[in-house]
Amino acid sequence: MPLLAFAYASQAIEGLPADKIEQLSRDAASFNALAGVTGLLLFDGARFLQYLEGPDDGIQTVYSRIRFATSHCDLVELARGRVSRRRFPYWSMRWIPVEEAALREATFSDWTSLAQRKPGSRTQPTGVDRLTELAAPYLI
Repeated sequence: MPLLAFAYASQAIEGLPADKIEQLSRDAASFNALAGVTGLLLFDGARFLQYLEGPDDGIQTVYSRIRFATSHCDLVELARGRVSRRRFPYWSMRWIPVEEAALREATFSDWTSLAQRKPGSRTQPTGVDRLTELAAPYLI
Protein backbone atom coordinates (compact mmCIF):
# COMPACT_ATOMS: atom_id res chain seq x y z
CA MET A 1 0.00 0.00 0.00
CA PRO A 2 1.48 3.40 -0.94
CA LEU A 3 2.21 5.69 1.97
CA LEU A 4 1.99 9.45 2.12
CA ALA A 5 3.98 11.57 4.57
CA PHE A 6 3.10 15.09 5.61
CA ALA A 7 4.91 17.62 7.80
CA TYR A 8 3.82 21.07 8.98
CA ALA A 9 4.71 23.74 11.51
CA SER A 10 2.25 25.98 13.34
CA GLN A 11 1.96 28.48 16.16
CA ALA A 12 0.26 27.37 19.38
CA ILE A 13 -2.49 29.62 20.65
CA GLU A 14 -1.27 31.86 23.44
CA GLY A 15 -1.45 30.32 26.90
CA LEU A 16 -1.93 26.73 25.75
CA PRO A 17 -1.32 24.69 28.94
CA ALA A 18 0.81 21.53 29.00
CA ASP A 19 -2.12 19.38 30.15
CA LYS A 20 -4.02 20.47 27.02
CA ILE A 21 -1.07 19.27 24.88
CA GLU A 22 -1.20 15.89 26.63
CA GLN A 23 -4.94 15.62 25.98
CA LEU A 24 -4.53 16.68 22.32
CA SER A 25 -1.85 14.04 21.90
CA ARG A 26 -4.00 11.29 23.44
CA ASP A 27 -7.02 12.27 21.31
CA ALA A 28 -4.86 12.39 18.17
CA ALA A 29 -3.35 8.98 18.95
CA SER A 30 -6.83 7.42 19.15
CA PHE A 31 -8.05 9.17 16.00
CA ASN A 32 -4.88 8.42 14.04
CA ALA A 33 -4.93 4.74 14.97
CA LEU A 34 -8.38 4.43 13.40
CA ALA A 35 -7.12 6.26 10.28
CA GLY A 36 -3.98 4.10 10.00
CA VAL A 37 -1.74 7.13 10.55
CA THR A 38 1.46 7.25 12.60
CA GLY A 39 3.74 10.12 13.52
CA LEU A 40 4.95 12.55 16.11
CA LEU A 41 4.37 16.06 17.40
CA LEU A 42 7.23 18.27 18.53
CA PHE A 43 6.39 21.21 20.79
CA ASP A 44 8.70 23.89 22.20
CA GLY A 45 6.11 25.67 24.33
CA ALA A 46 5.06 28.04 21.55
CA ARG A 47 5.32 26.24 18.20
CA PHE A 48 4.50 22.80 16.82
CA LEU A 49 6.13 20.66 14.19
CA GLN A 50 4.18 17.56 13.27
CA TYR A 51 5.10 14.67 10.98
CA LEU A 52 2.47 12.16 9.86
CA GLU A 53 2.61 9.07 7.66
CA GLY A 54 -0.02 6.68 6.41
CA PRO A 55 -2.44 5.90 3.59
CA ASP A 56 -3.68 8.82 1.47
CA ASP A 57 -7.22 8.71 2.83
CA GLY A 58 -5.99 8.52 6.43
CA ILE A 59 -3.64 11.47 5.99
CA GLN A 60 -6.39 13.53 4.33
CA THR A 61 -8.81 12.76 7.17
CA VAL A 62 -6.26 13.64 9.86
CA TYR A 63 -5.14 16.78 8.01
CA SER A 64 -8.73 18.03 7.80
CA ARG A 65 -8.98 17.69 11.56
CA ILE A 66 -5.64 19.50 12.05
CA ARG A 67 -6.61 22.42 9.81
CA PHE A 68 -9.68 23.18 11.92
CA ALA A 69 -8.07 22.64 15.34
CA THR A 70 -8.38 25.63 17.67
CA SER A 71 -5.14 24.87 19.54
CA HIS A 72 -2.94 26.40 16.84
CA CYS A 73 -2.80 28.89 13.96
CA ASP A 74 -0.48 29.96 11.13
CA LEU A 75 -0.10 26.43 9.78
CA VAL A 76 2.71 26.13 7.21
CA GLU A 77 3.12 22.95 5.18
CA LEU A 78 6.76 21.84 5.13
CA ALA A 79 6.46 18.69 3.03
CA ARG A 80 4.06 16.24 1.49
CA GLY A 81 4.98 13.22 -0.58
CA ARG A 82 5.21 9.49 -1.03
CA VAL A 83 7.47 7.48 1.24
CA SER A 84 8.54 3.86 0.91
CA ARG A 85 8.27 3.02 4.60
CA ARG A 86 7.06 4.37 7.93
CA ARG A 87 9.68 6.06 10.05
CA PHE A 88 7.54 5.91 13.22
CA PRO A 89 5.45 2.74 12.82
CA TYR A 90 4.75 2.24 16.52
CA TRP A 91 3.44 5.71 17.35
CA SER A 92 -0.08 6.63 16.27
CA MET A 93 0.96 9.94 17.82
CA ARG A 94 3.84 10.78 20.13
CA TRP A 95 4.29 14.18 21.74
CA ILE A 96 7.91 15.15 22.30
CA PRO A 97 8.86 18.37 24.12
CA VAL A 98 11.87 20.05 22.49
CA GLU A 99 13.93 23.19 22.92
CA GLU A 100 13.07 26.23 20.80
CA ALA A 101 16.38 26.12 18.90
CA ALA A 102 15.96 22.43 18.05
CA LEU A 103 12.44 23.01 16.73
CA ARG A 104 13.60 26.00 14.70
CA GLU A 105 16.46 23.96 13.16
CA ALA A 106 14.10 21.13 12.25
CA THR A 107 11.49 23.50 10.82
CA PHE A 108 13.95 25.41 8.65
CA SER A 109 15.87 22.36 7.41
CA ASP A 110 15.46 20.97 3.90
CA TRP A 111 12.22 19.00 3.69
CA THR A 112 12.55 18.38 -0.07
CA SER A 113 11.19 14.95 -0.97
CA LEU A 114 11.21 13.92 2.70
CA ALA A 115 14.72 12.55 2.24
CA GLN A 116 17.36 11.59 4.75
CA ARG A 117 21.09 12.02 4.22
CA LYS A 118 23.05 9.03 3.13
CA PRO A 119 25.41 7.64 5.81
CA GLY A 120 28.73 9.50 5.68
CA SER A 121 27.27 12.42 3.76
CA ARG A 122 28.73 15.85 4.44
CA THR A 123 25.55 17.70 3.48
CA GLN A 124 23.45 19.58 6.01
CA PRO A 125 20.92 17.45 7.93
CA THR A 126 17.47 17.40 6.33
CA GLY A 127 14.22 18.01 8.17
CA VAL A 128 13.69 14.26 8.39
CA ASP A 129 17.23 13.82 9.78
CA ARG A 130 16.59 16.38 12.50
CA LEU A 131 13.19 14.87 13.28
CA THR A 132 14.74 11.42 13.59
CA GLU A 133 17.49 12.76 15.87
CA LEU A 134 14.94 14.44 18.17
CA ALA A 135 12.82 11.27 18.32
CA ALA A 136 15.76 8.89 18.90
CA PRO A 137 15.84 9.19 22.74
CA TYR A 138 12.16 8.19 22.87
CA LEU A 139 12.48 5.09 20.71
CA ILE A 140 12.58 1.88 22.69
